[in-house]
Formats: sequence, structure tokens, C-alpha cells
Amino acid sequence: QVQLVESGGGLVQAGGSLRLSCAASGTIFSINDMGWYRQAPGKQRELVAVITSGGSTICAHSVKGRFTISRDNAKNTVYLQMNSLKPEDTAVYYCNVDVKVSRWSRGYDYWGQGTQVTVSS
Repeated sequence: QVQLVESGGGLVQAGGSLRLSCAASGTIFSINDMGWYRQAPGKQRELVAVITSGGSTICAHSVKGRFTISRDNAKNTVYLQMNSLKPEDTAVYYCNVDVKVSRWSRGYDYWGQGTQVTVSS
């Protein structure tokens, strides 16, 4: 089993910054992609950013230039640095990791519990 623990959400004024963290623990052989998604009230969950095991990143157009995803492989942790936050960034943010539990297994998707980010105008 794999557990994901998210932290770093909260309330911030527009233009402010927050840093989200998501630490994976449990039976982990290796982690492939790690990513962040968000879901605003009444909207579908959407991709925010993904980072591969090799360090390549993809960011949604709406956050490009403001958000940065990074990872610490030694700590099995993924981060999302969010700068210049806007009210439209308000959502529950979920981390997602693709984990191999053994050398021979395929990757399995795991989700964090979600952390609320609220940006006031």
C-alpha cells in the first residue's frame, strides 16, 4: 500500500504565494510521473502540472510562468510552488503519483486526500 500526505494549502490574498507538498510512503519500488490536479466547485478535475521521473515537466497554460513543479526523489515528494496567485486558482488541489511497488509490477495511480487553496481578491 502507498499513502500520500499533502500539505501547504490555505488562504492567501491575490498576488501571494503558497507551496504545496505531497509525500509518498509505503511499499514503493520506484515512482514514475508525479503530478498535481485541481478541482474547483462545479468544475471537473483538471491537470495543473506533471513531472516525470527524468525531471521533464508539463504545466497547464493557465498556470505557466506562475507555478513550478519539482520533486525530491530521495524523499518521494513532489512540490508545487504557486506564485502570483489569482482568485481563479481557488480549488482543492490533489497530488497524483504513478508508483511501481516492485521491479516487475506495472505502475499504479495513487491520489492524495486533497488540500484546499483559497485565493481572495
